[in-house]
Amino acid sequence: MNRLTRWLCAAALMTFFGSVSMAESRYPSRVVSMMVPYAAGAASDFTARALSGPIAKDLDGQVIVENLGGASGAIAANKVLAAAADGYYLFQGSPSELILPTLVNKSTRYKPEDFQWVAPVAVSPLIVVVRSDLPAHSLDELVDLAKARKDAPLSYGTPGAGTLYNLLGELFIKKTGAQITHVPYKGGAPLIQDLIGGQLDFAFMPYQAIYADYAKQGRLRVIGALSSGKSLPAPFNSVQSSAESKALKAFDFTIWTSYVVKKGTPRPIVERLNAAISASLKDPQARSSLELQAKTVFEPMTVEAGEKFYASEVERYRQLVKTTGYELP
Repeated sequence: MNRLTRWLCAAALMTFFGSVSMAESRYPSRVVSMMVPYAAGAASDFTARALSGPIAKDLDGQVIVENLGGASGAIAANKVLAAAADGYYLFQGSPSELILPTLVNKSTRYKPEDFQWVAPVAVSPLIVVVRSDLPAHSLDELVDLAKARKDAPLSYGTPGAGTLYNLLGELFIKKTGAQITHVPYKGGAPLIQDLIGGQLDFAFMPYQAIYADYAKQGRLRVIGALSSGKSLPAPFNSVQSSAESKALKAFDFTIWTSYVVKKGTPRPIVERLNAAISASLKDPQARSSLELQAKTVFEPMTVEAGEKFYASEVERYRQLVKTTGYELP
């Protein structure tokens, strides 16, 4: 390689890295999309809309919420991974989209490691919700009813096949011996509407404050909490917890939400987003909105700590899949 060629290569590299550095320093220079992998109106959508304003303020840019349901969140995940690794697509994920599809669905084209952890948001308690006229008022009564319905199994809805809620249904079958029928939806909002309409018997769901209104109106009932603690607001803090249940003692589950970007996003942009999300969780109005939904907001977590947490969660859910023996049909 002659001297001129070496000089041209060096100049090209300097230009490339200089443009990358300038893009990072000017981030964001266009709209940042918060990708929610379910239809508008569900718990995940509520979280994004509570935080989008404070995040935009901290970034001094425009942030929009984009809803894209389908395939248990995989459609939205694939759209984020198909885009450039530049921090302009911020994916709002949970184990149901980031981890479980890669473990139960052989056709899933991505792995948990294809995402770069940015920052956690909150942990949500999981509850069992039933249609208003279902003759079950506790977790144990639900199990007894499911066992008795051999010829016409109870139906349960989830935001999609292979999600945590679907695995909970499989675990329910394994632990109780009762047969129940899975009905997948594109998100929590249409699921709840069918539950209210009586087309569905029950569901495992993250708690939302709107359920208090539905319960008061007699449109559905909350009969149990899938955790040992009484983290739900009144009047639901008196429902039977899994720790109090004879049949479902092993059902100690919550679900976390976090933000991730495509792997390969420049570290300064990842750190900038981490700081913006952490700041948004300190915003009084945003924090109050999340806590009204009985969410436990995460304390600020560095990117490095988050990466370790994410790796441990991947392993934890791998063990859950092994326990259920679940594989997407």
